[in-house]
Amino acid sequence: MADDVPPRPTDPASIRAGHIAAEEKIVRLTAEETVAVESGAIPSAVVSHEIIRRHGLGELNRSAWALMWSGLSAGLVIGVSVIAKTVLQQAPIDGAAKLLLGGVGYSLGFVLVILGRMQLFTESTITAVLPVATNPSRKNVLDLVRLWSIVFAANMVGTFVFALAATHGGLPSDLHDGVVEVSRAIEHFTFGGAVVAGIPAGFLIAALVWIQPRLDGERLLAIVLITGLIDVGHFAHVIAGSAEAWVLALAGETSFAAAASFVAAAFIGNVLGGSFLFSLLAHAQVRSDQS
Repeated sequence: MADDVPPRPTDPASIRAGHIAAEEKIVRLTAEETVAVESGAIPSAVVSHEIIRRHGLGELNRSAWALMWSGLSAGLVIGVSVIAKTVLQQAPIDGAAKLLLGGVGYSLGFVLVILGRMQLFTESTITAVLPVATNPSRKNVLDLVRLWSIVFAANMVGTFVFALAATHGGLPSDLHDGVVEVSRAIEHFTFGGAVVAGIPAGFLIAALVWIQPRLDGERLLAIVLITGLIDVGHFAHVIAGSAEAWVLALAGETSFAAAASFVAAAFIGNVLGGSFLFSLLAHAQVRSDQS
């Protein structure tokens, strides 16, 4: 009589747990580091890397529908950055104070998206990349391409719907005009300039994800400071920037081709800054420590 073969798990939670368990054979942690990973404590960069890597594995194994809805929500909600910046910049102040207040407004959409655990493409430039850097298997690479494709497309649909509502949704005329005025901030970018400006934006978002496991009560402040710096520094964030680009196109201020060109350039810059600069350098230092 043949030996009984236990049934393979079919529910998503069991599949993710099995995939993580298989991946754990690749990463060698000390007993203390393993306890720190499980408890969420961060005594070293190795543990921070492992917490983010495991989170990335969970993302890579999410269903396409879950990624799509989460990405769509993030694209819609990031539009709050444009609205909040518009409202705050209408305050009767000038100079540096107005610039900083606009940066705080710009950060609000990111606060809602990140604390709400919605799927933002630029966060995945580190979370989904670390599992691939650790174990560059065919499955992990294909899962990364799948996640990036679904999330980016969903984010773009979300920002387009926001822009459509902002330009043709019956906003008060002063708010409508303010949204268009705020969105003109991206008009000065050439394609190459947007790529260059996208690199620090991608780097900063990856850095924010990297330090989040170390944060407790300071998490909100860190999100406001880092994402606000993207606005104050005139850097190019592909998702928030796409909301502004679609606003300009729908308001007749620019062509859809020019808007798409900005989005493509910011995408390249964000991936270079988030994945190739920050993520791979962070991975390299951890692997060097383990070696």
